[in-house]
Amino acid sequence: MSYSIKELLDKQPVGDSVEVNGWVKTFRSNRFIALNDGSTIHNLQCVVDFENLDEALLKQISTGAALKITGELVESQGKGQSVEIQATDVFVHGTADPETYPIQPKKHSLEFLREKAHLRVRTNTFAAVMRVRSALAFAVHQYFQQNGFYYMHAPIITGSDAEGAGEMFRVTTLDAKKPPVDEAGAVDYSEDFFGKETNLTVSGQLEAETYAMGLGKVYTFGPTFRAENSNTSRHLAEFWMIEPEMAFYDLDANMDLAEDFIKNIIQYVLENCKDDLEFLENRLLDEEKSKPQAERSEMALLEKLKFVVDNNFKRVSYTEAIEILRNSKPNKKKKFQFPIDEWGADLQSEHERFLVEKHFKCPVILFDYPANIKAFYMRLNEDGKTVRAMDVLFPGIGEIVGGSQREERLDVLQQKIKALDIDEKELWWYLDLRRFGTAVHSGFGLGFERMVQFATGMGNIRDVIPYPRTPQNAEF
Repeated sequence: MSYSIKELLDKQPVGDSVEVNGWVKTFRSNRFIALNDGSTIHNLQCVVDFENLDEALLKQISTGAALKITGELVESQGKGQSVEIQATDVFVHGTADPETYPIQPKKHSLEFLREKAHLRVRTNTFAAVMRVRSALAFAVHQYFQQNGFYYMHAPIITGSDAEGAGEMFRVTTLDAKKPPVDEAGAVDYSEDFFGKETNLTVSGQLEAETYAMGLGKVYTFGPTFRAENSNTSRHLAEFWMIEPEMAFYDLDANMDLAEDFIKNIIQYVLENCKDDLEFLENRLLDEEKSKPQAERSEMALLEKLKFVVDNNFKRVSYTEAIEILRNSKPNKKKKFQFPIDEWGADLQSEHERFLVEKHFKCPVILFDYPANIKAFYMRLNEDGKTVRAMDVLFPGIGEIVGGSQREERLDVLQQKIKALDIDEKELWWYLDLRRFGTAVHSGFGLGFERMVQFATGMGNIRDVIPYPRTPQNAEF
């Protein structure tokens, strides 16, 4: 009977004749093959009696080769595994030349593996990361589906800039060398495929709002794009966003949902990815040993995940947070890279992490931010200077979720759009939501890769997505 390696190690049908397929991790003493098929972090040892096998076959078996092995599953006599296969037949699906196969059984740098992104999933680290990523994605859908949300596919090509930042990738079929021009000499987008200037979306939020105002509760989970020339360990040009939008939810209900959602999906991977998380934690601990003491994480990976699941999220207004930061030791001793002097400052990750890790010692939700550092669609408070925004802050990374109660009042939204010099004609459909049956509504966005980074402990966001898209890099 054919098994995946995970099934075989879980069921352990000792005495049965079994068949497995996979790739050779190591081959030693011309006798022991460690086989892995990607279904688990654990390899399966296959013991082969090569005296009864063709010598030509023996030469085809090396690290990276794909094999089918048939034999009896027996209790292992050696250390490191409880069962193994006494192989009676070996079939080579495909060989891997040891002179040129790059993923040899040794330590490879993450930078080197990014250059081999098409093969890096065969390493233990990337296989573990991608299994956790898959589990998180499933947990996201499961949570929303079980809580009365409808999955909405927001458009990838759009004419609107939801964030107002202008860092968007243009979508066009016009001739790059000789585009049509109008009388003023500007590119004439009326002759483009869509008859107007269009871009890859930076967010599905605005479109999701329209569906929330008809279906009640919806969520998007899809690719988004930002043409930000940033080469940091936290930024990608193409990434996946989770964006729920809920009619009749105020900011408090929005914060309740965000906390429950995050705890739920992290709890799911804690329960369903134990072996991978244990491997990733040990990997991280080894990595930490080479760092100076001051740069080491205060919490191990599993401890950090449980820290989020087991603690209530502390809710703090931006105004209170500014006072805490302004009077903090690191600020007074000028230890912050970005000192906090006055109300209105845009908080950096160092400030957010201080609040979570040092001051409150639990995840934090900041709310009621200054209007001038937040997006136009957030509801203006009665004080006229803050908006009903909220950010969820985590240990190790700072902000992981950003959201708000949306501005449901037509006149206020029009004033904000005008003040920001946004063309109202471009958002006529968005304003219609406020003209026809407007109501309190809220939502938030979670960058999926940021969550995968947190759950796996990987230091660079480029290592938690199969093929990272960054400035000057669109390989594979």
